[in-house]
This record gives sequence, structure tokens and C-alpha cells, in this order.
Amino acid sequence: MCSQRGSPIVNRMSVRNLCRCVLCSWGTTFRGNAAHYLWVLLMFAVLAGLKHNRIGLFLVPPFGATLTLLLVLPEASVAQPWAVVAGSVAGAATGVLLSLVARGSVMAILAAVLAFAVMNLIRAYHPPGVALAMYPLLLHTGLWFPLDVVLPFTLAAAGSAALLSRLVRTWPAYPKPLTSHDFPVNSVAASMRRTGREKSKER
Repeated sequence: MCSQRGSPIVNRMSVRNLCRCVLCSWGTTFRGNAAHYLWVLLMFAVLAGLKHNRIGLFLVPPFGATLTLLLVLPEASVAQPWAVVAGSVAGAATGVLLSLVARGSVMAILAAVLAFAVMNLIRAYHPPGVALAMYPLLLHTGLWFPLDVVLPFTLAAAGSAALLSRLVRTWPAYPKPLTSHDFPVNSVAASMRRTGREKSKER
């Protein structure tokens, strides 16, 4: 028994509905504005200027991913200042240390895996940090790449995002506020104060 094919109109409607479902279910909700694009443009312009003046290898793709995370996922843990700065520097440092032993594709893969482990160990997972770990094994970034390039950029990116979130009305809130749960020092200090009060009562 032969099956009848659907009419072209029905097929077009089905494709249109499928595309609509994909966009509604899996599409991103972020809508950039002029301030967002200008910030990204200025950040990249500074990096390009530093690279053009041969100050260092600044214009690297993972930095673009960091800027994207700060804009699109400002509330995510991977976009918070600790993850951005410490995770990126830890990843780049892992790659530099391995580059002292050997270089090449195999070592770059090993650096990515080790950086992933290190960032999880220090609770500073930042996806671009994994890519930064591979750079010293594939390119000649120099031994001071983590401190001369990665650290200044991540501090500038996170700091400017935090500043703009307070100055520009349409900027997403960044970073997440610290709480006693997120900041263990507060709970430790409170515990020490309670212990001190208990000892004073005993006296």
C-alpha cells in the first residue's frame, strides 16, 4: 500500500513549526545592545593594539569566550571573578609548566586535562582556561604568559564588567553578591567569636 506524501504547504508548515520549537526550547535569550558590543570592541581593540606593538601574545580566542560568558551568563559560577581570574591563570600556568618538558599536540591535550583537574581542585572552573592551557604547547607564548597576559586581561574584563553593571542601566548585574555560605571566612570568624564569648562566660 503506497503512502501519500504530504503537500508542500504542510511540509513548509512542519519545518516552520520545528524551527520555532528549536528556537523556543534551545535558543538563547540574551539580546545584546550597543553598550555590550562597544565594550567587546574596546576590549579587543586594546588586545589588538598590544599585539601590534609586539608587547606580547594578547589577541587569543579564549579571551573572546571569557567576554561572552561575562555578558551572556553573568550569574553562572564559571563567570564569577574567582573563576575568571584564578581559573584562567591556573590553566595558562599549567600549560607553561608542561611546555618546559615538551611541546606538541599530545602535550596540549594533556595540559587541557590537567588544567581541568586543577581548576576543579581550586573551585575555579572557567572553560576558556582549558583552552588557555593548550596555547603554550602550541605557540611560543613565553614563560610569563599567565602573569603578563592572562592575569591583566582577566582582571580588566571582570573589573570592567562589574563597574559597567553599576553604571549602565541595561547591563546585567555582575558579580553575584557574596554571602556567608559562599564566603567561608565569615562563618569561621563567627565561630571564633562564639568560642570567645563562651570562654569569657566560663571565666
